[in-house]
Amino acid sequence: MNKVFWVLLIVLGLAAPWLTYPVFAMKLLCFALFACAFNLLLGYVGLLSFGHAAFFGGAAYITGHVITAWGFGPLPGILTGTLFALVLGAIFGALAIRRQGIYFAMITLALAQIIFFLALKLPFTGGENGLQGIPRGTLLGVLDLNDPITMYYFVFAIFMIGFLIIYRTIHSPFGQILTAIRENEPRARSLGYNVERFKLIAFTLSATLAGTAGATKAVIFQFASLTDVHWQMSGEVVLMTLLGGMGTLFGPIAGAAAVITLQDELASFGSWVQVAIGGIFVVCVLLFRRGFVGELARLVKTKSS
Repeated sequence: MNKVFWVLLIVLGLAAPWLTYPVFAMKLLCFALFACAFNLLLGYVGLLSFGHAAFFGGAAYITGHVITAWGFGPLPGILTGTLFALVLGAIFGALAIRRQGIYFAMITLALAQIIFFLALKLPFTGGENGLQGIPRGTLLGVLDLNDPITMYYFVFAIFMIGFLIIYRTIHSPFGQILTAIRENEPRARSLGYNVERFKLIAFTLSATLAGTAGATKAVIFQFASLTDVHWQMSGEVVLMTLLGGMGTLFGPIAGAAAVITLQDELASFGSWVQVAIGGIFVVCVLLFRRGFVGELARLVKTKSS
């Protein structure tokens, strides 16, 4: 089953700019990586964060600033935004993992609101206007990223690297320990594992990859805005993960594709698009409790057995 998804992912990824608008495909890849990063924390550790927009949007602002003000290229700019997300994730994680359940979620939300306030008030962010005019530049001084096709494959490469990191993390002894913590934290403690340390590492890794997604999005659209750090962005990534299938490898990608496609197709409805997506989410949660990919995997497993 996984082999089929891998083949589909690679084939569709390579063919996407020829099948749809490259900018739409790039946006989908960014949010797919964002959802996969979030799923690493929620689906494999069992920690629900309402503050991942801080890493996504914060990295977008940092990337935009170092490219426009300091003259960084697109790749060093994205790496700088990713590094910022890593440091911020380590700080937020150290503060938040001391609590569990709804208390953990509320702490992450409160910390993320601090980043939103800073994005609104700091002079280099542009306030309500956002940070605009971020140049794409050239990759390694050779490839012109203003060309949509070249930019797309650059984004696809970033997505695949991030996705492979997540895949390797899940299918490693470290990933097995994370799953054990999710299933039975007291037993994991009794076996001698430093649960807080493993949670912190997972939180930091999730934040780092979320920052990579946000930094890449800033280069694609050439701006960073308050929407990127708003709490609603954190809500959207939760929606993507649950729709596709929490705790599955490919589920967040399917969820991100569904949400981004709906937003694009229903854009003419204005603010009603959120109502429509909310209604679809309720129906899907009632009918597909494991998400699209989760239910599909269950059906395949049932038939094979």
